[in-house]
Amino acid sequence: MPEVEINIGGRTFEVSCQEGEEHFLLSAARMLDEEAKVLVEQLGRVPEARMLLMAGLMLADKTAGLEDKLRDSEEAMRGVQEELQSLKARPSPEPEKVEVPVVPSSVTESFAELAARTEAMADEIEEKAKALAAE
Repeated sequence: MPEVEINIGGRTFEVSCQEGEEHFLLSAARMLDEEAKVLVEQLGRVPEARMLLMAGLMLADKTAGLEDKLRDSEEAMRGVQEELQSLKARPSPEPEKVEVPVVPSSVTESFAELAARTEAMADEIEEKAKALAAE
């Protein structure tokens, strides 16, 4: 079992841990050390047992707050998942019938004929206007 040297609140401790778990122990020790530093800054030199107890309680308080937030988030996520499942279970809406009007060819032919007649009349009017202007 490896021995790891950790620093907490300016004090050094040797702690044993499982093989391969050293980085977890060092990470936990850093968190505890951060809390202990706050205590030492606020209270000055504190007995070792009291410092460790108070730093541990401060970490426990932070952890409890995070657990509450996690619980609230999980509850909200469950609500969203339930809503998503109900939306997925809902039947698809009936397709709407969309009618696109089609102009019959006889109408387009009639419009073409009217356009041709109108152009012929316009040409005739222009010729008459030119003849009147020439007189």
